[in-house]
Amino acid sequence: MADSKVLDDLDITTSSPKDPSHRRHAILDDPELDGLSLYEKKALLVNRELDSHGMGKYQWYIFFLCGFGYLLDLLYAQAFGLVEPAMQQEFGFGGRQYAFNLTVLIASIFGLALAGPSTYDGVLVLAAFVGFGVGGNIPIDTTICLEFLPQNRRFLLAVLSVFQPIGVVLCSGIAYGLIPKYSCGNGADGKPLPACSAVTAGAPCCTKSSNMGWRYTLIVLGAICLVVFCLRFLVFHFQESPKFLLYRGRDAKAVQVLHKVAAFNGRESTITTELFEALDEQDARENEDSMSPSFGTGKSQLHTTWKEKILIEFKRYKILFKGFDMARLTILVWITYAFDYWGFSIAGSYLPKILLKKNAAIHVSVSETYRNFVLIYFPGIFGVFLGASMYAVPRIGRKWAMVGSSALMGISLFLFATVNTQASNVGLNVMEYFFQSMFNAVLYGWTPEAFPAPIRGTASGLASFWGRLFSIVSPLIAAHLLVDSLNAPLFLAGAGTLVCTVAIILMPSKSMGAQSF
Repeated sequence: MADSKVLDDLDITTSSPKDPSHRRHAILDDPELDGLSLYEKKALLVNRELDSHGMGKYQWYIFFLCGFGYLLDLLYAQAFGLVEPAMQQEFGFGGRQYAFNLTVLIASIFGLALAGPSTYDGVLVLAAFVGFGVGGNIPIDTTICLEFLPQNRRFLLAVLSVFQPIGVVLCSGIAYGLIPKYSCGNGADGKPLPACSAVTAGAPCCTKSSNMGWRYTLIVLGAICLVVFCLRFLVFHFQESPKFLLYRGRDAKAVQVLHKVAAFNGRESTITTELFEALDEQDARENEDSMSPSFGTGKSQLHTTWKEKILIEFKRYKILFKGFDMARLTILVWITYAFDYWGFSIAGSYLPKILLKKNAAIHVSVSETYRNFVLIYFPGIFGVFLGASMYAVPRIGRKWAMVGSSALMGISLFLFATVNTQASNVGLNVMEYFFQSMFNAVLYGWTPEAFPAPIRGTASGLASFWGRLFSIVSPLIAAHLLVDSLNAPLFLAGAGTLVCTVAIILMPSKSMGAQSF
């Protein structure tokens, strides 16, 4: 990745095509630009530039490094569900207390530190810091990846989610190798050893030294997180999005980024500042009576006061509710993310625990159950690829792929609550995670496409905020229900997932797969 240093050292500003005058007139007279705002015209030129270069080395670096962010998010979300039973045995906390925030320097530091505490409260504090470090990965990574992808490779946004089941499988494999081998196990009576805080001094109990498996697991995960941090922040340098720079009025910088990316890929960019200036002049002639800066006018923002800049920022948020269709899209996306996180947070938190208890009732060992976790989550990788392939299937596409996968995910949770055999426990959990992976792959890939670049990060971030908020609330509710019924959290998760199904059905169809500005 030494090429990224070359990318930073380049001092490219503009380059001239063979016949700049002819190209300038061709751009200004292009009928495809009619009816577009100034920003959208420039963004369309950026799209064409990236499309003409195809999928280069820079795009693949971005894809994999953003994918590592996805991996970390699910790596830790799954980890807490897998280590919680061993942790609960040692610390002796009840189900009502189990409320982790299941959400990359911060994450790596506190992820490593998670192995240290000798109290449950200490674990909760460090888990919160891990969530703070990891929580914002998906909306940022998806947005960055989209900004540099050619239009005909947008299906890779769905493929990006393959790193999530890979992270879950990796976490499950590490847990399988460490937790059963280095855990307290059962006492002489065949029952799990109690927490030392719950028995008198000298009585057999689950000690820290005999229960190091979950700590070893978290140490390994923290080390993985630290490696990803080094790759993303020390080895390779991300360029700012050209479309975001255009929105901020930094046309010359946007051109420079396009030239740097082209050079990194061994190509030559034809975008020049003169082309953008021609569009500025054309827009000024067409809107000469307007004296105030408006949303998406680019350079006009360079000459505004702080008060005007703040007002423009508010306009960015207001655009989320501009018109009935946009308001409908925004609200339904929020609902979808909220209940998607609701469903899979309960599943990630409680399915491992529920499966351990169900398997114990039919005399399946702890070691075999942790082995089954690997078998359960591995097919999720293929669920992602199935979701990505739906992009190209006529009459199915993004919308109906999400409708079908969310419905089947909910059904699998309901069915799992009604049976208890080893085959059904594995099969229905495979089904649940397969369709969860498929749904999230399409959802995370489609969301940034549905919003224009100036508000793409804002829209994705707000959607993720609602999802994270519901991912905190839903396990708390499930914890109360678990006290009275082992299967109640499954019905709660399944119901939330079916809310997603309804929300997707109500989405405006024209937002599914349009040009991304």
